[in-house]
Amino acid sequence: MINQSLYEKWAKRNPRFEIKYEDSLLRLFTDYGIGASETTTSKGKVFGAGYELYIVAFFIGLYSNRKRKLDNNTKILGQPIQFWGNLDSKKFRKAYPRLREYIFVALVAKTDFDFIALEKGEIKEDEVIKQLINTMEEYANYGFYLMEEKLEENSNYFYKNTGFLDVILAFTKSDKQNEELEEL
Repeated sequence: MINQSLYEKWAKRNPRFEIKYEDSLLRLFTDYGIGASETTTSKGKVFGAGYELYIVAFFIGLYSNRKRKLDNNTKILGQPIQFWGNLDSKKFRKAYPRLREYIFVALVAKTDFDFIALEKGEIKEDEVIKQLINTMEEYANYGFYLMEEKLEENSNYFYKNTGFLDVILAFTKSDKQNEELEEL
């Protein structure tokens, strides 16, 4: 049997999401289950594949440093992480394989496990992978929660060009910068 790296094993996994976000977010903003096509934009979709919105949700959770446990009503996203962003799309987007690596590094930094114990074989790789995926799912779940909250406040919030980016950038600003923006 070939020994796979922790990254490769993680990348073969399929994260879960709460089913309630399927219609309210994934199908609203993506061609979830279909993938990007030439008609995606004409149908008002912001993203092609569902994993693209999942990535945004993950980064919202990560940058806000907030996680939210998933309820028991979940669904597998549908495509293993190793295939996320691996092809140039019909929408003239370039492949973005490095983003998967950045996500993995962030998960390693934010997941509490003992590398030495892993190296010594005191904990199993599968347990660490499970913890990494759990961290990923909880960050994404918070991101989805926040997106849905924004939509309840303003149903058109994410239809402006920078809607999703604005949410992430809000978490990168200092408290003082946020106060200055609110005064404008």
